[in-house]
Amino acid sequence: MDVNNVKSQMRKGMLEYCIMLLLHKEPAYASDIIQKLKEARLIVVEGTLYPLLTRLKNDDLLGYEWIESTQGPPRKYYRLTEKGEVFLGELETSWKELNETVNHISNS
Repeated sequence: MDVNNVKSQMRKGMLEYCIMLLLHKEPAYASDIIQKLKEARLIVVEGTLYPLLTRLKNDDLLGYEWIESTQGPPRKYYRLTEKGEVFLGELETSWKELNETVNHISNS
């Protein structure tokens, strides 16, 4: 079994949750999302991020608005919708339960 493959699958499973956590704090431009994930040591490329943002938007979990930029064309800023806020709450509950389970097993 390849540990890098397992780690990659774990990161993919957390990516949606992390993006939604970032957007819960404030609307963000895609490159800002990538930068914040990178700062958290979760490396994501545009080719991964944009399809995920599109899927979350199509599921009505994200919305966006175009905001004029001082450096070039307008930028699309993503934000959570009401449905996205509810979904994020469910993910937070699931994360806490999963974290408690892993901690229980690792400490027993």
